[in-house]
Amino acid sequence: MTILGISAFYHDSAAALIEDGRIVAAAQEERFTRKKHDARFPANAVRFCLEYGGTTLNALDAVVFYDKPLLKFERLLETYYAFAPRGLRSFLTAMPVWLKDKLFLKRLLRDELTKLGYDPKKPVKLLFPEHHLSHAASAFYPSAFEKAAILTIDGVGEWATASIGLGEGKSITVLKEQHFPHSLGLLYSAFTYFLGFRVNSGEYKLMGLAPYGDPRSPEVDRYVDLIKTKLAEIRDDGSIWLNQAYFDYATGLRMIREKKWEALFGLARRKPEEELRAEHGNLALAIQRVTEEGVLNMAREAKRVTSAENLVLAGGVALNCVANGRLQKAGIFKNIFIQPASGDAGGALGAALAAYHIYFGQERVIDYPDDALHGSYLGPTFSDLEVELMARKHKAVYTHYADFGELCDETARLLAHEDVVGWVQGRMEFGPRALGNRSILGDPRSADMQKKLNLKIKYRESFRPFAPSVLAEECADYFDYDGRSPYMLLVHPVRENRRKPLPAGYSGFSLRDKLYHQRSDLPAITHIDFSARLQTVDRHTNPRYWQLMDAFRKQTGCGVLVNTSFNVRGEPIVNTPADAYRCFMRTEMDYLVVGHYLFDKKQQPDWPEKQEWQNEFVLD
Repeated sequence: MTILGISAFYHDSAAALIEDGRIVAAAQEERFTRKKHDARFPANAVRFCLEYGGTTLNALDAVVFYDKPLLKFERLLETYYAFAPRGLRSFLTAMPVWLKDKLFLKRLLRDELTKLGYDPKKPVKLLFPEHHLSHAASAFYPSAFEKAAILTIDGVGEWATASIGLGEGKSITVLKEQHFPHSLGLLYSAFTYFLGFRVNSGEYKLMGLAPYGDPRSPEVDRYVDLIKTKLAEIRDDGSIWLNQAYFDYATGLRMIREKKWEALFGLARRKPEEELRAEHGNLALAIQRVTEEGVLNMAREAKRVTSAENLVLAGGVALNCVANGRLQKAGIFKNIFIQPASGDAGGALGAALAAYHIYFGQERVIDYPDDALHGSYLGPTFSDLEVELMARKHKAVYTHYADFGELCDETARLLAHEDVVGWVQGRMEFGPRALGNRSILGDPRSADMQKKLNLKIKYRESFRPFAPSVLAEECADYFDYDGRSPYMLLVHPVRENRRKPLPAGYSGFSLRDKLYHQRSDLPAITHIDFSARLQTVDRHTNPRYWQLMDAFRKQTGCGVLVNTSFNVRGEPIVNTPADAYRCFMRTEMDYLVVGHYLFDKKQQPDWPEKQEWQNEFVLD
């Protein structure tokens, strides 16, 4: 039985293919179109999944869309009615789009599929599970748990903004739901907007900014109190109530009512790219604390109503790695699994799995030790011929290594020399994290590496931290954690014996001065609060990346690398060798490794438009 899942028309469109319950392929449309968070029908991703699976649209048993458009339309109408006459302008903007496209989504999907070779005279079953069921299925079915509590938290699906469920065998039962307009995810997005970042894109920046707040500052406590008394009521069972007098997302064209927020916090809304000040860090820390409280309360409620030992997480809020780390440390559940593509892209995979196990009633087969996602390496790969054709097109100079071990030794030597290396191997990752197949790598021991990567390679804000990849067997040597974190979704502290003391008066330093103070013997990956967002690398899940890291360890004694996504700011992560070479030449990256091929920047012909990307990509 072969099923195609699709998510589209909001943000992060994607497609996923499963065969007899096993995940064959999954990819986001943005990686093909080079438009970040592309919301259009994922034609390229669908085409890839079908080709990789060796099938056609009419040979499928079902095509499954990740939510119910009619239920979402009902929520839209009821919300406008409840808030009338407020929101008339937004209503008049939204209705033509819904009446033209989204309301008749079944017809739209068939039209788009027909363009890809689907024959409407031989119809394939078209299914529409609910949004949060797709999220739940994306987390539970690939997990190794026979039974688990399921927690999904995001902005909003149709009506639900969070849900608690129970997965047992092939079944999923939704036990409790939080409904729109009350949403922990939308609360966090509102602060993303107020602090000058893009909604549905910059939430991870808000999370990265939070540690710059002073945890001992009374200003942080004041902000937390204002959030919990004026904006949101965080209840013990994990539910939330938002004071809609301060928000405008239900019927307006913006997230918040800015003047009321500015009066409440005594702080003007930060404009994008404006300099960050101490109060911005303190406000970010305040909303992070409130969010963590909400997540922990929901988890405790999930434990209470399910009595399960295991927990699985999905939805956009499940990408909040700091909250995940706190949840893990709280010990509410014995084991936790987080879907690496927790956002809407992962809904495509969840929709397909929900159809297979729930609609078609097929049994689960758990014959894997950790999870069924193959390390999330589910996207396209490439051949040596493709690399050579790309090099020929650009007259690129390269060295080919027949022995991959020799290539790893040379790349490790370059990294130890503090060179920055683009690393492209095998299948592209599914989800927002680069996990060693489409990565930019650096030496974590370098005091200058974070600044170099931010300003000369990624061209992004200097405050943003970088994540470490660590050899799985050596994780506890560097961090206060000895478990698995293959998907870079957990934050844990650097070990005490690796930290450096903070200078007197450190809490009063500016954000810039805090940033460039060395906090450990791995300064490039140690965040302002001594934390790090970990990826543990297992030799069986990603043998090539592990081999490179092992070569670096043998040369330097360090089993850690800086790992950031292979892209510049505003660009999707690279997909093809051509994408990688273009990004390599537009930046001040030193070397590029694609498969068995090593490219030295100094040997390459001039690239005529090095800064072209600044006009091509919208800054996120």
